[in-house]
Amino acid sequence: MVNVVVLGGGTGGTAVANQLARHLGPELRRGRVRLVLLSDDPYHTYQPGFLATALGKAPLGRFRRPLRSLLLPGVELQVDPARLVDTRARVVEGESGRRYPFDYLVLATGAHPFLEDVPGLAEAGHTFYTPAGARRLQQALASFAGGRIVLTVGIPHKCPVAPLEMALLLDDELRRRDLRERTELVYTYPIQRLHVLPEVSRWAEEEFARRGILSQTFFNLERVEVAGRVAVSLEGMELPFDLLIHVPAHRGAGVVRDSGLADREGFVPADRFSLEVVGQQGIYVVGDASNLPVSKAGSTAHYQAEVVAANLAALVRHETPAARYDGKVFCFIEAGQAASFVEFGYLRPPSPAPASPALAAMKAAYGELYWLTARGLL
Repeated sequence: MVNVVVLGGGTGGTAVANQLARHLGPELRRGRVRLVLLSDDPYHTYQPGFLATALGKAPLGRFRRPLRSLLLPGVELQVDPARLVDTRARVVEGESGRRYPFDYLVLATGAHPFLEDVPGLAEAGHTFYTPAGARRLQQALASFAGGRIVLTVGIPHKCPVAPLEMALLLDDELRRRDLRERTELVYTYPIQRLHVLPEVSRWAEEEFARRGILSQTFFNLERVEVAGRVAVSLEGMELPFDLLIHVPAHRGAGVVRDSGLADREGFVPADRFSLEVVGQQGIYVVGDASNLPVSKAGSTAHYQAEVVAANLAALVRHETPAARYDGKVFCFIEAGQAASFVEFGYLRPPSPAPASPALAAMKAAYGELYWLTARGLL
């Protein structure tokens, strides 16, 4: 029997497990292959929904479903947080003490917000990158009556356009509540432009200018002075605030770092085309867990899952794997009543589409269609 283990029940892990179940249906039914999805959570969450919750547009429950309900027949779900990946013994050890042998392993362990390195942030700042943070920010925005909102960004982080979306959606929401004239909205970014992609940055500059959103580049949040309500950057700049929203830098999962599979920040080195982990035959990585120079986004995980599933199915059948990942990423950019999107790859530069209400409707619809994506049906 061939043992395939997928580690992680987020977008990438769920999609690759389901696509493998379709590719290897005959082998699974005959008992020639065992396909295990190992997750630390019995529920699957559509994480972009946190932004909607923070803005009071939808409850968190709308974006959460039992993981088992998303998995196709043939996928064996085990809810057991992974403690160690032993690459010599070819086994994953769970916190329960159970051992999950593998011939092939897919790492879909994601990226996770890291707030602890900014003193004062937990006490005085808000984030929408966790369920608890989204709820807390929702409460803060509901009671906000005007003043200065400062939005700071750490890198790398998931969903690279989310900070821009928060600024634009906040502008829209404040106008709806007749608070915009009483609010100074300040967006900061760690490098010399508003986004790491120059084309997206130029698009954002035009939107910000049209809406009167202020910006400050070269601002890397170092600490928050809680009593004085001041955000202080590594560069020595101080920004007083009435409400501070922070997009935290992310790190990879501890299990891959502790198992010697990742760099110091917890991200896994991989071949940019095959997605095989460097120096580890038969071990692959998808989504936010890798250190590849592509956006950490759900679409990235989806496109990579297609490649890994196709190649693993070929290997199980003793065929030559031929699928290659071309760096494809697709991201909607919500901007209130309108939305844009950007699509790019290794050899295709990004070019944001003109914002339109039709694209906003498409983005809203995708929030429901996502569940089909997780099942590998879209």
